[in-house]
Amino acid sequence: MYAKSGSLTVARNLFERLTEKRVVSWNAMITGYAMHGRAFEALDLFEKMTREAEPDHITFVGVLSACNHGGLLTEGREFFETMTQKYRIMPTVQHYSSMVDLIGHYGRLDEAYDMIKNMMIKPDSGIWGALLNSCKIHGNVELGELAFEKLVELEPDEPGNYVIMSNIYAQSGRWDGVGKLRDLMTNKKLKKDVACSWIEVNGKSHGFLSGDISHPMCDEINAELERVEKRMAEAGYVPNTAPVFHDVDDDEKRRMVCRHSERLAIAFGLISTAERSKLLITKNLRVCEDCHDAIKFISKITEREIVFRDVNRYHHFKDGLCSCGIIEFIDHCQLKAGNNRGLLRRQYIEVFSWINIDH
Repeated sequence: MYAKSGSLTVARNLFERLTEKRVVSWNAMITGYAMHGRAFEALDLFEKMTREAEPDHITFVGVLSACNHGGLLTEGREFFETMTQKYRIMPTVQHYSSMVDLIGHYGRLDEAYDMIKNMMIKPDSGIWGALLNSCKIHGNVELGELAFEKLVELEPDEPGNYVIMSNIYAQSGRWDGVGKLRDLMTNKKLKKDVACSWIEVNGKSHGFLSGDISHPMCDEINAELERVEKRMAEAGYVPNTAPVFHDVDDDEKRRMVCRHSERLAIAFGLISTAERSKLLITKNLRVCEDCHDAIKFISKITEREIVFRDVNRYHHFKDGLCSCGIIEFIDHCQLKAGNNRGLLRRQYIEVFSWINIDH
């Protein structure tokens, strides 16, 4: 409960106070670290667990999820092999989904597809969805179409799949494909999920839609956004309009990304809470690339810690950094550490200590 609500420190303190740590307790803490992107902490805890308890299939769901969120491809492969060969645990769709997502995010789409074809169980919508999302990230239209076809067979009325495939077409400039999918959604009466973000202030929850003008403090929120955006521009921020998959001019794209729901929630939080206090934002969809970059700038110029939970994971923004940006840090350290994974882990822990994220 504490891990899911963003309080990892409290969760770990309670875990350490347990007089008897059962497998379910280890699993809860490992999974908690995983959802916050604290990959090496999750893996270190797994090593301690193996000295006291026998891991089960849920343990490896957490471990592989940690590798996925941390971008640890080498470790992910090693743990998948350990699970099947050492512990004789048959992979489930959850294990395969994490591996397909991890491999696909690295751009190794053919390898991810080969894993799906060679699975010992029938792939579900989560696995094909992981492949489709990786195709969106890397702009692979052909494989994306294949994954989309499988998803339509499994869940024909899930609008999110149509939206992702539409975005893949838009990225490649295939507006005819975008139009066909939109017409198909219209004929099926499918509607895209509306993005919404929430922030709680003084015990009251405030929700915002993209471009929302319904809040009683709308004028103050927009004024704060303009003030923050000016400071962001001075600090070097340039809007990234790639997440806007509409055939409109660049000025309209910039206006659209700068009024996403999470930015409205953050602006409201900035004017409604004490200076330098922490903000906790929740969103029902994934944060887009531009808002992710923007929140890093906001955390630095306002000297705020911003904890952001989207549909996929937690992001901890502080001093212009995000906890999920550790992937780029790892890539840099691998050049120095080589195969010395112990050194790499120590460097990872040091950077989290440096940015002082208390979660």
